[in-house]
Amino acid sequence: MHHWLALPALQEVTHKLTSKRHIWLVTGVAGFIGSNLLEVLLSCGQKVVGLDNFATGHRHNLAEVESRIGPEFWRNFTFIEGDIRDRAICERAVTGVDIVLHQAALGSVPRSLADPLTSHDVNITGYLNLLDAARRAHVHRFIYAASSSTYGDEAALPKQEDRIGNPLSPYAVTKLVNEHYAAVYARCYGFRATGLRYFNVFGPRQDPNGAYAAVIPKWTAAMIANDDVVINGDGATSRDFCYVANAVQANLRAALAGDDAQGEVYNVAVGDRTTLSELFAALRDALAARQIHYEREPVFRDFRAGDVRHSQADIAKAGRLLGFKPTHDIRQGIVEAMEWYALNAPVQA
Repeated sequence: MHHWLALPALQEVTHKLTSKRHIWLVTGVAGFIGSNLLEVLLSCGQKVVGLDNFATGHRHNLAEVESRIGPEFWRNFTFIEGDIRDRAICERAVTGVDIVLHQAALGSVPRSLADPLTSHDVNITGYLNLLDAARRAHVHRFIYAASSSTYGDEAALPKQEDRIGNPLSPYAVTKLVNEHYAAVYARCYGFRATGLRYFNVFGPRQDPNGAYAAVIPKWTAAMIANDDVVINGDGATSRDFCYVANAVQANLRAALAGDDAQGEVYNVAVGDRTTLSELFAALRDALAARQIHYEREPVFRDFRAGDVRHSQADIAKAGRLLGFKPTHDIRQGIVEAMEWYALNAPVQA
């Protein structure tokens, strides 16, 4: 079980959870954020239905959750292997469910540039299938993963929810359309879906492999293997890196918040900014503390198409309406995540 559950901001939420049992649907449950949500919900005595097609999630993530929480809590989990592009699967998954935490998506700006049609099918059609099934099933709460990519070319920092620019990638378009559908469903049907605009979430069980791996697991794996670390651009590009404990807290707070906080969109981040060069140094230091010494300098390449130059969130709205208080800044998150990365690093020949 995650030891961050003992932190005051999370205890406040888990206390609410343990006082009443709900039935939750977590889509993308075998993924990185989904499996962390699953672990916390089950450890708080909740019943969870999980949906995943293993496009980007992994069976070993589910196996890890099972081994961490034990059979007593694991028996409250029901798994459906299926795809949100399948309407019948969505209808089956929401049956009898109180709260939906919709994490399933094809992430990655570069993936959407390489294959915009599949990103559209999963992130827009799949989302709408689930949203409409949830509406017809009278689900009590619908929380979905939105994205900081929605800010597009809006240059002002920090990013505020009511001020967005033009999308810079097909992926960003898909996440913006999710928000438009949520607003229309609230207006037309009175069904309110709440969006969480994630900013560069990282942590245990985030996949370091593949062409579209996120920067922190990818660089950490490269450092452990003593391979090159590639920085796209000049190293001054900055992001608001958000440890997964903060994303879990935001989902739970949104799900348990009153009616007046529903149907909104919230930034989920720390409210800070770290450059890629600073990130490189922080990862190298965290590994050195574990006696893994990376002596190479980073390799600089061209800027990546579709990428935003700087990103930093204003998290005041989530604090005000949800009571959201980040428990981990980037350095605390990296130290915690490093334990998992070091244990799960590929064995070197």
